[in-house]
Amino acid sequence: MQRRARFKLFLDYFTQNFPDPETELHYQDPYQLLVAVILSAQCTDKRVNLVTPSLFERFPDPESLAASSAEEVFTYIRSISYPNNKSKHLVGMANMLVHEFHSEVPASVDDLQKLPGVGRKTANVIASVIFNQPAMAVDTHVFRVSHRLGLVPSTATTPLAVEKVLIRYIPAELVHKAHHWLILHGRYICLARSPKCDQCPLTSFCKYYEKYVRQDIFPS
Repeated sequence: MQRRARFKLFLDYFTQNFPDPETELHYQDPYQLLVAVILSAQCTDKRVNLVTPSLFERFPDPESLAASSAEEVFTYIRSISYPNNKSKHLVGMANMLVHEFHSEVPASVDDLQKLPGVGRKTANVIASVIFNQPAMAVDTHVFRVSHRLGLVPSTATTPLAVEKVLIRYIPAELVHKAHHWLILHGRYICLARSPKCDQCPLTSFCKYYEKYVRQDIFPS
């Protein structure tokens, strides 16, 4: 099956069955989502959602966070992975928002990446979720599912390489949705160690299913 045909089947299924996917991170404005996404690096959305209510109550805006200290922020996010680094990043990010971006979360991926704690993946999430830009954030779920379904070639060995292929084949108006589709499918169906192939509606064009499951051969 040609790659373009795989993309069509993938997009057709999710467009029809899950037309309005959303992030599972809880937020009320761009600032809150930016904080939540920074916290979510190598951490579950569920854990982040447990922490952010009290964090946002204490720091409802960039100004209050910028006026704080990493030591104080740490007390609110101590249960998050890498709390020391993330505390410093959050305070630094807030200071840059206040002093360089007039307390507004920038829409540009390049500008977002200037903020402490914001790499390309985080910047793409903000650009996609908040500004509906055709930006594809490639996390472990997107990387895994894209390869298993055969949407990207095996030679796409880096997140950036995967991002470029996905952006090439997915219509711009669907990229921000496809980002969620891939993440949620990887989170709940196409699991890393024990994918739930018996529950997957995409097996008819899945390379992983064709290669391993149908032949009862599983990768180590």
